[in-house]
Amino acid sequence: MFKITVEKECGCFQKSDFTNNASFDNKDDALIEAMKMVNHMNEEFCAKHTFRLEEDGQNFDIFVADKQKAHSGCCGGGHCG
Repeated sequence: MFKITVEKECGCFQKSDFTNNASFDNKDDALIEAMKMVNHMNEEFCAKHTFRLEEDGQNFDIFVADKQKAHSGCCGGGHCG
């Protein structure tokens, strides 16, 4: 049995049709579905988070991270004023 687990269910995930802890009999089916989920989540969700996929034996784990704010280009030396 192969399982797709989402580490943290953000609001967009909860509103989506995706299911956490989905199980599959076939590894290829689980991998394909996990990749589809991550791609959809990164492209279609509100963009407050980024999502990445990791394989751990029979589990495919989707991790959530806050999206980093854009860097202003200032080096912090105090002369950008």
